[in-house]
Amino acid sequence: MRHRLIGLTVFVVCFALALWAGGVLAYRSGVEALADQGNARLQLYISYLRGVLEKYQGLPELLATNHQLVNFLQNPGGGRQIEALNLYLETINNISDAADTYLMNREGLTIAASNWNTTKPFVGRNFSYRPYFKEAMAGHLGRYFALGTTSSERGYYFAYPVRHGGSILGAVVVKISIDAVERNWSDQGATFLVTDPEGIIFITTHEEWRFKTFHPLAPDVLNRLRDSRRYPNTSLAPIPVVEEQGIDRGTIIRLHLGRQDARAQTFLQQEASMADAGWKVYVLSELKSVEARVLFTLMSITAMAALALLTMLLYWQRQKQVADRQRFIEENRRMLEDANEKLEMRVVERTAALTDINVQLRQEIQERRRTEEELRHTRRELIHAAKLAALGQMSTVITHELNQPLAAIRTYTDNGLQLLTKGRLEDVGWNLDQIRELTERMGQLAMQLKIFARKSSGRLHRVPLHGVIDGAMEVMAPIISKSGVHLTIDLPQDLEGVRANAVLLQQVLVNLLANSLQAVADQEEKRVTLSVRRDEDTVLLRVTDNGPGIDPALVRRIFEPFYTTKDPGKGLGLGLTITARIMEDMGGRIRVVHTGFGACFEITLNT
Repeated sequence: MRHRLIGLTVFVVCFALALWAGGVLAYRSGVEALADQGNARLQLYISYLRGVLEKYQGLPELLATNHQLVNFLQNPGGGRQIEALNLYLETINNISDAADTYLMNREGLTIAASNWNTTKPFVGRNFSYRPYFKEAMAGHLGRYFALGTTSSERGYYFAYPVRHGGSILGAVVVKISIDAVERNWSDQGATFLVTDPEGIIFITTHEEWRFKTFHPLAPDVLNRLRDSRRYPNTSLAPIPVVEEQGIDRGTIIRLHLGRQDARAQTFLQQEASMADAGWKVYVLSELKSVEARVLFTLMSITAMAALALLTMLLYWQRQKQVADRQRFIEENRRMLEDANEKLEMRVVERTAALTDINVQLRQEIQERRRTEEELRHTRRELIHAAKLAALGQMSTVITHELNQPLAAIRTYTDNGLQLLTKGRLEDVGWNLDQIRELTERMGQLAMQLKIFARKSSGRLHRVPLHGVIDGAMEVMAPIISKSGVHLTIDLPQDLEGVRANAVLLQQVLVNLLANSLQAVADQEEKRVTLSVRRDEDTVLLRVTDNGPGIDPALVRRIFEPFYTTKDPGKGLGLGLTITARIMEDMGGRIRVVHTGFGACFEITLNT
């Protein structure tokens, strides 16, 4: 036990040292990798900024040599000359894609500008207080970044003196927009920002830091900025920096991003100078990847330590198991011998019991199969009996339908014999045609009744729904004709077949139509509608009437056996029960649909 405690203590100490060393190494390597990546981004961003500035740097010097500008500053003209100069500057501005281009005289008054036709033109405004104008009037290329006092838009200004001989007549100024710089670098995976010589952030991919500083500005700097109107209507407040820590490749800085109730985030800050512009360019890379690397390293060390500890525990447990096994092996052997003797006796007894149970179970299975077969046979007989009962109810009408053509045949036969004796063979032929048509009509009715009355095998296959409906109409035609019901059939032209048994499905339609005919028997206007529509992989068939309808409270019971709402002697209450059973056997269903008037039965069939 003592050896195990010593070993466990050594393991814990080694684990703690490994965590510390692994975390430190992972953090340092992560910071180095992040610094390399940040430095590459920083150099790329500086090259991009220099390219933007160099694109426009020579433009004001080129424009200052234009004779039109020199002559105008020497001899200011009237409105037409000013308009022509404005149009010229506007053309130059559009071609160079600059923000604004304008011409100032030696007093700093703008006398022509590319934005002359906008709501806030520079023409007539005096910008002599701007440092870029002062530098140009001193004979140098003026550079300056500021918010426009007229447009309130950020811009970088290049100004160059317009000379004639040895005197400076004025200055040409080109203003470029830096909004595109921020947009183009806003999705680079890091935060970029640029500060002016006073340390004010004027370009940043983090909008909330714009016109802020890393440290508070001195009062004299604030006064100088106000006098030059460089950043009007801005607070110039410092960014809330929580902590700074210098390292070899930059500075680890923790600061708030400006969102309320947001926790401080840690960045690796790297910077580089743009001496020609007097700027400092910073890139802030989040340490999330470093923290993830450290976390992964610590988790890996922890996992390996856990695996080592588990291996050690398993080894100790294995040793204990071996000792226990050696100690109890002899006792277990004796116990197993006794148990084997008892088990053999119990196996013999249990085998005999299982044999008896197996025989009994087989008998029960055979009995259940016989019962299920008898139930299926009884159900088929019940369905067949229901069809015969329906034919019995229609027997009077069917007899009438057969007697009428028989009487007509008798009449046509007598007439044919008389016409034959008179030699009127053409009239005899007409009588025979009528007899043939009547016999065909009787044959079709008898064939449909035979199909309807025969027993069905119950097998399902794809059947055309048009044929099933036509067969049901043939069976119900005498009753429909006698009842005076207006039957409407609404079938789509492209109706496909359904998976069903044609004889059983025809019986379902006959049952539903017979119920509807009985329901509208007492109505003045008797209407029954049979409609079919397609619904994805199913076909919905509805039989609707304008009878008294079904009480909603009785809907759940109408499919129960021997339940009927008809008068005594007009039904056993098995029609809808059999119909529901047939639909269930065919994989479909039947339900009552509330339409607001009459009764509506809907059956669903699979295609």
